[in-house]
Amino acid sequence: MINLHSFPFFNWMQIASVFFVNMLYDQSTWVVTNILGIKITEINNSFYCQNGSGLAINDSCSGIKQIMQFALLMLIFPGPWKHKAWFIPLGMFIVHLTNVLRVVILTVVTEHSPANVKYTHDTWVRIMFYVVIFGLWLIWVEKIAVKKT
Repeated sequence: MINLHSFPFFNWMQIASVFFVNMLYDQSTWVVTNILGIKITEINNSFYCQNGSGLAINDSCSGIKQIMQFALLMLIFPGPWKHKAWFIPLGMFIVHLTNVLRVVILTVVTEHSPANVKYTHDTWVRIMFYVVIFGLWLIWVEKIAVKKT
């Protein structure tokens, strides 16, 4: 039987996931504490608000799935490669910032209305991700990939 855990792509994704989780955690906790002024206690990629409720940032939070969805969408969609060379990295960065905003929003909900965290996580912030990806695609189709006549 083949062990997919030894497949090089899987190993690369594990390394990328750890990198993105750590980056997301550091950036979102910085925004939460330094910009929003929410006092949190940090423990191993998890943080807890003053009310005792907390969030854990794990592999599924990394945003890699959404970043890859965006990148693959742009790669397969028609358009000039010279524009894809800058638009794809820019879009990936925007998707990452959206993920930071997602964690910040979830932290605010955790601080003020902990009973609504699961609902917010499963609906509004998930929808936000895909609205951003759709918006980037729309910009690509309507403004960048358009052939000038």
